[in-house]
Amino acid sequence: MTTESHIYINDILLHARHGVLPQERLTGNDYRVSLRAGLDISKAMQSDCVDDTVNYAALFAIIKEEMLTPSALIEHVAGRIARRIMLTFDSISTLSLSITKLNPPMGADCAGAGVEIKCTR
Repeated sequence: MTTESHIYINDILLHARHGVLPQERLTGNDYRVSLRAGLDISKAMQSDCVDDTVNYAALFAIIKEEMLTPSALIEHVAGRIARRIMLTFDSISTLSLSITKLNPPMGADCAGAGVEIKCTR
């Protein structure tokens, strides 16, 4: 059986210190991170073994570590996360990642501002 398959983690809530303004680096902001990874999970569908897929906890660990490393731009953070995941997990063929700053300092009443990237191996 051939399947098109993805694993995903939705709306991870993290506090991090990204931003261009000094105050953003000092106080930080809340962020929501979502990830969708394309890979063949057909072996795991049969084996019921985590070694035949990508472990969500391992993806989360990379996301958390990179989010806790301050950057001026969330574009930079997204690039770091995507690079690490693609280098760490050869089985991932595509990756969609979004990072949303929940309270951007721009004087607008909005649900957040952010970046979304899509990578293909």
